[in-house]
Amino acid sequence: MKKITIIIPCYNEKNTIAEIIEQILQLNNIKKQIIVVDDKSNDGSEQIIKKYESKKKIQAIYHDSNQGKGASIISAKRLIDGDIVLIQDADLEYDPEDIPKLIEPI
Repeated sequence: MKKITIIIPCYNEKNTIAEIIEQILQLNNIKKQIIVVDDKSNDGSEQIIKKYESKKKIQAIYHDSNQGKGASIISAKRLIDGDIVLIQDADLEYDPEDIPKLIEPI
């Protein structure tokens, strides 16, 4: 089974970041690595991310300044150890339950 690295760029998503992480953690039928990149949020997102990081459920990167989604993805590059890399926005625009369908053909 291939390992999936899921990168979650996050900027001021305190209302959705815990839910998106939980939904991804509940995907039991895939081997995964979760990397959350906090792009200098100022709404409390960082504290939520740190709770998951302290429980060893995710890996996290914290930017010193807001740099944008692209920079968040580039920052995560050094931690990637999966065979497939997916970007999952923290705002719940995309449903994490679609991930198994996305990787099925691979």
